[in-house]
Amino acid sequence: MTVTPDVLAVLVHRVHAAAPRLPGPGAPTAWRRTRLVCVDGPAGSGKSTLAVQLAVELDAQVVHMDDLYEGWQDGPDGGARRLADLVLAPLAAGRPGEYRRYDWIEGTWAESHTVPPAPVLVIEGCGAAARGVDPWAALRVWVEADDDERLRRGLERDGEGQRGHWVRWMRDEAAHYAAEQTRERADVRLDGVGRLRGPARAKEAS
Repeated sequence: MTVTPDVLAVLVHRVHAAAPRLPGPGAPTAWRRTRLVCVDGPAGSGKSTLAVQLAVELDAQVVHMDDLYEGWQDGPDGGARRLADLVLAPLAAGRPGEYRRYDWIEGTWAESHTVPPAPVLVIEGCGAAARGVDPWAALRVWVEADDDERLRRGLERDGEGQRGHWVRWMRDEAAHYAAEQTRERADVRLDGVGRLRGPARAKEAS
């Protein structure tokens, strides 16, 4: 999902207008210098493309939640825990984050990636805006699309042989979002074709 220049400008403005919250109080370096942008929403809704647009516009690193899940069985909860432990906790303490990328083909953890403190950091994927990010997030973006369309996109990308995994993942993510209230907590909501939706749209119009 590619958003229009007007919508992208709204999101970028919201990021720059928000206060940086990382690192946190007590960190050995000057704190509140990094703006954390979390792009969340169910699989196949268009988060990854939007995150790349934001990263280019903001000159930011992107952490993909797909790299933090330990395969299909892990679910958004597992990725959210690793994000908190390996990336956000170190950044909050004024240190670089570091994680190993999960290789979905080999079924094992692969090379390490460093996440240094920077003016902006973009996190995208299911679980990127779980409640644990709230103390640090400058902007939480929710992207949604129709379930049938999401499944179509997913199987087009991954193949019909992954249907069982996709159906199970959709069930797991629904439970995750119900518990985390991610959609309700979002600062901005977008539909699957990149249009602003919900209360956040009203805020922009005011």
